[in-house]
Amino acid sequence: MSGAALGLEIVFVFFLALFLLHRYGDFKKQHRLVIIGTLLAWYLCFLIIFILPLDVSTTIYNRCKHAAANSSPPENSNTSGSFATATPAPSSQHLCFKPWSYIPDGIMPVFWRVVYWTSQFLTWILLPFMQSYARSGGFSITGKIKTALIENAIYYGTYLLIFGAFLIYVAVNPHLHLEWNQLQTIGIAAANTWGLFLLVLLLGYGLVEIPRSYWNGAKKGYLLMKTYFKAAKLMTEKADAEENLEDIMEEVRKVNESIKYNHPLRKCVDTILKKCPTEYQEKMGRNMDDYEDFDEKHNTYPSEKSLVKLHKQVIYSVQRHRRTQVQWQILLDQAFYLEDVAKNEASVAHQFVHTFQSPEPENRLTQYFYNPTVEWYWECLLRPWFHRILAVILSIFSVIVVWSECTFFSTRPVLSLFAVFIQLAENTYNYIYIEIACFLSIFFLSICVYSTVFRIRVFNYYYLASHHQTDAYSLLFSGMLFCRLTPPLCLNFLGLTHMDSSISHQNTQPTAYTSIMGSMKVLSFIADGFYIYYPMLVVILCIATYFSLGTRCLNLLGFQQFMGDNDMTSDLVDEGKELIRREKRKRQRQEEGENRRREWKERYGQNREDSTRNRNVHTNPKESNFSDVNPNRSSKYTRGNNNRTERDRIELLQDPEPMDFNADTFTDDPLDPESGRYQPGGRYLSMSRSRIFDDV
Repeated sequence: MSGAALGLEIVFVFFLALFLLHRYGDFKKQHRLVIIGTLLAWYLCFLIIFILPLDVSTTIYNRCKHAAANSSPPENSNTSGSFATATPAPSSQHLCFKPWSYIPDGIMPVFWRVVYWTSQFLTWILLPFMQSYARSGGFSITGKIKTALIENAIYYGTYLLIFGAFLIYVAVNPHLHLEWNQLQTIGIAAANTWGLFLLVLLLGYGLVEIPRSYWNGAKKGYLLMKTYFKAAKLMTEKADAEENLEDIMEEVRKVNESIKYNHPLRKCVDTILKKCPTEYQEKMGRNMDDYEDFDEKHNTYPSEKSLVKLHKQVIYSVQRHRRTQVQWQILLDQAFYLEDVAKNEASVAHQFVHTFQSPEPENRLTQYFYNPTVEWYWECLLRPWFHRILAVILSIFSVIVVWSECTFFSTRPVLSLFAVFIQLAENTYNYIYIEIACFLSIFFLSICVYSTVFRIRVFNYYYLASHHQTDAYSLLFSGMLFCRLTPPLCLNFLGLTHMDSSISHQNTQPTAYTSIMGSMKVLSFIADGFYIYYPMLVVILCIATYFSLGTRCLNLLGFQQFMGDNDMTSDLVDEGKELIRREKRKRQRQEEGENRRREWKERYGQNREDSTRNRNVHTNPKESNFSDVNPNRSSKYTRGNNNRTERDRIELLQDPEPMDFNADTFTDDPLDPESGRYQPGGRYLSMSRSRIFDDV
């Protein structure tokens, strides 16, 4: 099993990162370099989280071997020192067996070095450049690269100034000598300091918000009110996105009409048109006269720089419009589900009834085990209690993290609960328990940090939206955040468990992960000051999050936030409730119309087939002498009579539907049986060309 656990986790983490990226990104529409860069960043960060427990168990085993080899005889072994050196030799030799996930010597240092420096190259050099490249509106690769270099000049210059400040400090200090290892340590310290500063902010929010979100998830009324609030805000954003798209498309239309087919910038306009929605492309194509030449003397034409800016605006507006449309449909389904749960809670039959059936057919296995009775018990009874229990467990974990963050620097006595748990497992060399405890601890910390990255939203520039609605800029930005947050997160975890010698101040074998970081004693004011005392601020951030101070500040600044004791919140809840009610009536009318059409097909579909079959029989020249005399006349008479009779029958049975005055085109005969799929508003959209000359 040597190295097998490492290989299995490498494969598992890759598919986990691929699954999450597929949920947020769009593999078909986004550039391959964006997908590969984001996938690599996410994959490396998740890999560090999953592999670090194996590094801890392997380090404890190596310490055990070292203690067994260098320890005194049993009667002289009770000396003070680290726990590993205080273990008697025979018992240590007996307990020092290889764990199932043991990684041979020399593999982990090389592995961590490759993973760490690759992630640092991504977050500080490649991903910022790709971010500017993806957001650029240039029409050529050279133009996009030039724009990306200009935008990142200030970005890279800031980091060079920070690195230069550390470099000057080391050069001025007479006790330090400039060596490559020390320069490497300075760079690592600078990156980890920036990451730790952001890590504590995100961790303080996640430690409180995650348990509270599950606790509020048990209150269906609270969730329904919050959904109404989101609906009102999303409708405003949706209307703003539609208005913005209309304005941008109007500018594109003017540019399209002014720049003709033989203009040098026509290729740029065609590139912009390809990024527009299909309906706008069709409208602009109808009004385009390709045979009209341009006249440079009498007309003013936009410059290439203005077209680059317009191209960038089109990409952004189309992405935002599509995202709001998808999110609106998802929010509607969520609101309808919560309303169904509220109605079914008072059901005496204990059968869960949905207002709207799912458009996708359910699996037979799912229908058998997750029938309406089981669904009622889960949604109305068991699920709220499950959320409450999970919220209590997560709250206990949060308290343990806060306590350990404030006491992890104390080694005698050991106050950090994470260090106590690991040392108890190290006492018995229970490697399975060590790996499980380490994985659960670092997994909870990473969930608190990463979930905040997925939740935060910086206006419309950074926003991770599920269901493949995240743009390239936000995906790359999330990859940058992950690569910057993961190394200080792992160092913070090793400090909480006293596996970092710079924290525990013990002369023991360090983990392979801390060995690549170098000795932080080069910068003692950071290692003994900032790394020790700054994580204590998580207490203040947790208190601020618990009392929703950030939410209240944003509400005072004009950004509407969900607050139960606020008049603006109540108004938005009422507005969202009305919007959901309106959409519900609209969907009910659509379903009723589909049901009526389905019933009509079931009743008269067979009669129509019989009449068609009889019509074909009468028009066969081998079976009818009359058809031999005048086949065209017989065919014409039969078709016209049957169609008129069939249409009269449909007009009597078909209920009137409201007309859609927002439609672009109307069909002449909405009851034509030869038309294609039904469009909402009582009309059909033909799927084939009109057969005008059928009777000729």
